[in-house]
Amino acid sequence: MSEDMKKRKMNSNTVLFHTMIWIPLLFILIFNYYPMISGFQIAFEDFKPGLGISGSEWVGFKHFARIFATADAVRAVRNTLIIACAKIIANLIIPIIIALLLNEIRVKWFKRTAQTLIYLPYFLSWVILASIMINLLSTDGGLVNRAIEALGGNSVFFLGDNSVFRKTLVVSDVWKNFGYNTIVYLAALTNIDPTFYEAASIDGAGRWKQTIHITLPGISMFIVLMTILGIGSVLNAGFDQVFNLYNVSVYESGDIIDTLVYRLGIQQQQYSFSTAVGFFKSVVSLVLIVGSNWLADKFAGYKVF
Repeated sequence: MSEDMKKRKMNSNTVLFHTMIWIPLLFILIFNYYPMISGFQIAFEDFKPGLGISGSEWVGFKHFARIFATADAVRAVRNTLIIACAKIIANLIIPIIIALLLNEIRVKWFKRTAQTLIYLPYFLSWVILASIMINLLSTDGGLVNRAIEALGGNSVFFLGDNSVFRKTLVVSDVWKNFGYNTIVYLAALTNIDPTFYEAASIDGAGRWKQTIHITLPGISMFIVLMTILGIGSVLNAGFDQVFNLYNVSVYESGDIIDTLVYRLGIQQQQYSFSTAVGFFKSVVSLVLIVGSNWLADKFAGYKVF
């Protein structure tokens, strides 16, 4: 086969492959991006379902101004930031510690059993876990409160007291998710060359110094990656979890952006304002993802995209 025929064949294959790519991309543009772009227009209108998107009155940034003028919206943004930041920090530190501890276990069956037990809650939905949490934390015979009372303490209303509700959300979220992050860090630990530890041991470095100077630097890229992914969801405090655990008595400390949007959009039918709040959240999340990726590239020499 001549060179010209080979080139023509390669070009025809390239055209075929590009055609195969463009067909699903076209479907994504039509059924994902077009509805999203047209739907965002609702945030800039006084949307009336009967008039449709094109027939509703254009009001510009009226609803965005309400976000910082409405007490409920300001409270929801504050709660979201506090809860999400606490979750990001806890889900970064605890899995690293657990991964380091599991990595030191030499009994394989015990290590596998421990990994399975801590990973199991990740596969359960918040509907199931919320039911478990409600029964465990109940003031009427809940296992946790019974243990507190047995130790001489007073019963705590974990799901109805604003002073402890945020902590309950963070702890329960870590309980559900830290197993997944632990597996990620355990996989990262397997990439570290064992000869580094042997050389450090010969030089007299103990386990603590080996952890500080070899282990943590060895998984630093994965830590950066997980941090960037976490920062991108800083305005996503976990709708499924909060919706299944909160109630009116803890709106002050537990009402987040997503639950506010749900109440305004679905229950109160304030479509434009709820869309504006959701759009604001999306824009801020995008800025944070891009910014954190830039910082990671600048200070750690690592890029996610």
